[in-house]
Amino acid sequence: MPKAILIDTTKCTACRGCQVACKEWKDFPAVPTKQRGTHQNPPDLGPFNVKLVRFAEHMEPDGTVRWNFFPDACRHCLDAPCKSGASLEDSIIIDKDTGAVIYTEKTAKEDFETIRGSCPYDIPRLNPKTKRIVKCDMCIDRIKKNLLPICVKSCAMGAMHFGERADILAIAAKRLAVVQKEFPKAQLCDMDSVSVIYLIADEPAKYHKFAVADAAGAPGMTRQEFFAGMFEPLRRAAKQVQG
Repeated sequence: MPKAILIDTTKCTACRGCQVACKEWKDFPAVPTKQRGTHQNPPDLGPFNVKLVRFAEHMEPDGTVRWNFFPDACRHCLDAPCKSGASLEDSIIIDKDTGAVIYTEKTAKEDFETIRGSCPYDIPRLNPKTKRIVKCDMCIDRIKKNLLPICVKSCAMGAMHFGERADILAIAAKRLAVVQKEFPKAQLCDMDSVSVIYLIADEPAKYHKFAVADAAGAPGMTRQEFFAGMFEPLRRAAKQVQG
């Protein structure tokens, strides 16, 4: 049965435990950082940081300053645009047991800009040494051993839940009803099309530019139709460069 993760940002304190745990579990090397006037570090996702807690500061009309935290990573789309954009068979696969979108070693032969451009959440990154395209794999190795994804396991605030998709959707709906009593604009981001569902208390733009996929709402077109039309010219261009 498909799995899902709920990330309740109203409970997130930006401790970055998930970010650190992910890096340690994947045995990623250290990445140089510097103070840039924000606690968000590194500045963006990268080949050695596939989980990143984003910080967004804004001021309310009454002068109240609010911090919104967004633990960013792959959404594991049900109908993955990146898979549709791949030119090689099985370079990007969807695990039948979990629904996790997995990038294989064959992505080293894919056109990176095509794959990254296909993602409505700007997730894929390129490993400069191996040339593989990388992202969160939902800790498929842990799930296969009946263990929680490491980000869920390490969340001290209980902001993350993992389980069967139907169960997670029920938990999400129940939690949303509670949050909306205090924050009427609260919503579940793209819950019908992704396996990693974010509960946010305010407008998506106040969290992250790619908190939701605007393309999913293209008028008169399904998500699949939208990306299918976009990919064909990209694939043609990539073949011309390779050929």
